[in-house]
Amino acid sequence: MAQKEDTLLIKRYASRRLYNTETSDYVTLDDIAGFIREGRDVQIIDLKSGDDLTRQYLLQIIAEHESRGENVLPVDVLTDLVRSYSTQAQSVVPQFLAASFEMLRDGQSQMMENLGTMGHPMANMPGLDAMQAQQEAFLKAVMGGFAAGSTPSSTEEEASDGGKGEELDEIKKQLAELQKKLSGLS
Repeated sequence: MAQKEDTLLIKRYASRRLYNTETSDYVTLDDIAGFIREGRDVQIIDLKSGDDLTRQYLLQIIAEHESRGENVLPVDVLTDLVRSYSTQAQSVVPQFLAASFEMLRDGQSQMMENLGTMGHPMANMPGLDAMQAQQEAFLKAVMGGFAAGSTPSSTEEEASDGGKGEELDEIKKQLAELQKKLSGLS
């Protein structure tokens, strides 16, 4: 699997210990969460099989934060995620989540750009850069593998005027249909 140059490679040994190939030392899940908060992309590979375990470990990091009382995901969202794995509509959920987080990321980026412009009263606020980096890292961590293969290619985006709006409308329609089906199951 190809990886970006700036992606931090972590290898998992048979003993389940995680090895940072950049610093040649062992790391914990908290260390990995820290790398992600700093804006680094992380890839975790099983040394023996070569399997990509990144998604599994990102979910584990989120689960540990949730278990400590750092509730980011509401219970109804978690419940819907679990239900989506047992329905035929599961292909809609990752696309919807990817589109939702992309809209959130775009909105936050625009807000941060507006705050960063000269003359804005908050432009020199201490910690503004750190706050922006944390938001970006959070979105990367939560997105995990949701966006993989679910967003249109740049040529598809260029080919359609207002494609994002149409895509969002289609996702909303599919979500409404999914909710209707789920209501019928209960």
